[in-house]
Amino acid sequence: MLLRNHPLMRYSGIASWPPAWTWIGGGEKKRPRGEIGILRSVARPADQPADRCFLYIDHQESSYVGCLLIDDHAFCSQIVTLLRDCLDRPVAKIASLDLSHTF
Repeated sequence: MLLRNHPLMRYSGIASWPPAWTWIGGGEKKRPRGEIGILRSVARPADQPADRCFLYIDHQESSYVGCLLIDDHAFCSQIVTLLRDCLDRPVAKIASLDLSHTF
């Protein structure tokens, strides 16, 4: 099961991958969509809820942030750990990671 298709990668019944990207600096202010860019950082909110993380990417000389929402808190923690091990990799390649072991 690929990360992009994992059944727990959902929030309130809606698929949460890929996140919507919001421009935060650099280059032109665009609204890219999909599995784009290079993952630079992963952050969790300092306080609860434990159902989200923020992904920071670089794409075409601009920086973006996306919020990944996941209902299952334990799975969200696993995803944060996994994504932190994938820094400086293309988001599309990360989405192709096999997560069969998480069932």
